[in-house]
Amino acid sequence: MKARLFIASDSTCQTYQEKDAPQAGWGQFLPEYLNEYAVFNHAIGGRSSRTFIEEGRLKEIEKNITAGDYLLVQMGHNDATKEKPERYTEPYKDYKEFLKQFIVVARSNKATPILITPVARLHYVSGEFLPDFGDYCNAVKEVAEEEGCPLIDLMTLSIHHLTEIGFDEARTFYMVDVNGTDHTHFTEKGANKIASIIATQLQSIITS
Repeated sequence: MKARLFIASDSTCQTYQEKDAPQAGWGQFLPEYLNEYAVFNHAIGGRSSRTFIEEGRLKEIEKNITAGDYLLVQMGHNDATKEKPERYTEPYKDYKEFLKQFIVVARSNKATPILITPVARLHYVSGEFLPDFGDYCNAVKEVAEEEGCPLIDLMTLSIHHLTEIGFDEARTFYMVDVNGTDHTHFTEKGANKIASIIATQLQSIITS
């Protein structure tokens, strides 16, 4: 029986239908890099750590997750939307508390939680890729340290990769290359690469 990975996240990670192509999320490509794992992608667009829990989506994971499984949690993009108070969380208060609820669910079922900082948007100014969601990234790191939880700093890793490949290539990773407006969501090419970055980090964590 394969080891199992459960994912709790947002539209940057969710699995899209063929009709949505070329838009894609990194979660749908993760199985291509982790053949020895069964991946259950619960990511869905528009959810913050708050609304993912309030809608019962963590409860659905809790029904199935068990000893030896892993729970990957990447939240933050929608937590930062102050103009949508039903989603918004204050980074150093309720955001941290909600993240800890994911950890509790995993550990109470003898599974391993792994926290992931938000992934980079295509934010390019004066020849430099800029990280967003700074307070949320910091808060994730604080929770990981406080709870002794493994962490993948995807913001740093994704910014580093974008810097390596340069703006023209980086642009093809995002839907802005298709529609001219969307600097957040990935094309299949971009989602695939983010999945490969995460898979490398996961293998390191799991085998350490």
